[in-house]
Amino acid sequence: MAVNYICRHCRTSMGTIEQSGITEQQLGFHFLTPEERSDIIAYNPNGDVTVKVICDYCREALDANPELNLVTSPLQ
Repeated sequence: MAVNYICRHCRTSMGTIEQSGITEQQLGFHFLTPEERSDIIAYNPNGDVTVKVICDYCREALDANPELNLVTSPLQ
């Protein structure tokens, strides 16, 4: 199982964890509510997991321009 982290806005790959036997507790997923889990984590048919986070570039852009938070796809 690979855990792939991508930016939810610009879709940039931010890294991959390819460690077998890693648990959701080790990744911190157990701290998420069911709504957050469905928004952030996607389970792929091949067993991989995709986690949508925000990269530094997009975070800075959103912090500098808060009105972008009102747009569905602000940085694409």
